[in-house]
Amino acid sequence: MTASVDAAPGTAARADARRNRALVLAAAQRAFAERGPTVSLAEVARRAGVGAGTVYRHFPTKSDLLEAVLQQRIDRLAKLAADYLGSPDPGVAFFEFCTEVVASTPGNQALCDLVQSDDGWPRALLMSAGARFHRALEALLLAAQRHGAVRDDIAVPDVLAIFTGCVAIQRLQQTTGRIDRTAAIVLDAMRPPSDVTNHPTEPNARNESTSRNETPQHRCPICDTALRHTGTGRRPRYCSSACRQKAHRQRTAARRP
Repeated sequence: MTASVDAAPGTAARADARRNRALVLAAAQRAFAERGPTVSLAEVARRAGVGAGTVYRHFPTKSDLLEAVLQQRIDRLAKLAADYLGSPDPGVAFFEFCTEVVASTPGNQALCDLVQSDDGWPRALLMSAGARFHRALEALLLAAQRHGAVRDDIAVPDVLAIFTGCVAIQRLQQTTGRIDRTAAIVLDAMRPPSDVTNHPTEPNARNESTSRNETPQHRCPICDTALRHTGTGRRPRYCSSACRQKAHRQRTAARRP
C-alpha cells in the first residue's frame, strides 16, 4: 500500500511532463508554420502557456525542438498512409492521402526547406521517421497500382517530386485548407491514361486512340508486359524487338486481300 502511495506523485509528475511536452510541440508547430524557424523559444513557451524553463527542460536547443516538430509531422503522415492502406478502394485511398499531404504542407514549407539545407543541424530522428514514411507511402502506392488506379511506371521518388511541385503551386496560388485546382491536375497525372484522348465531333475527325503510334502505351499490346520508359525520347510501344516484329507481321497479314 505504501509503495503505491509513494509511486503516485512520480506518476503524476510524469503525466504532467508528457502533457507539457505535447503542449510545447503543438505550440511550436503552429508558431513555426506561421513565422518560420526564426521564432524564439520564449514565444513558443508563451503560446504553450508554460514557463521558458519547461521548454528548455524538454528541448535544450531550438534545433532539438525543430527536429521533434518535424519528426512528429512525418510520423503523423506515415500513420495516415498506414491507415489508408486498409481502405477497400486502394486507388481512392492513395489519391486522398496525396491530396491531404499537399493541402497540409505549405504552412510547414519553412521547416521542409530547413531539412533540405546543409547547415549540419541534427537529423537522426528525421532519418528514422523518413524511412517509416517512405515504407508506408510505398505500400499505399503499390496497393493502388495493383488496383489499376496508378500508372505502373510511378515510383516513390516520383510521388515525392510531385508532392514538391504541388506544394509549390499551393504556395504560388496562396491556397490554404484545400488543394488548388492546378495541383489536383498534377496529382491526376499519376493516373493511367484514358484509352481515348480526343473524342471526334465531326465525321472526318481523326481518331486519336491508343492504337496510334504517337499515343503513349504503358503495356505491350502483344504480350501485355508493363513497359518502362527511361524518361528520354519516345515512350516504347512494345517490350521487345520480338513483339515489335510480331505486331508487324500481324499488320501485314491484316492488309492482305
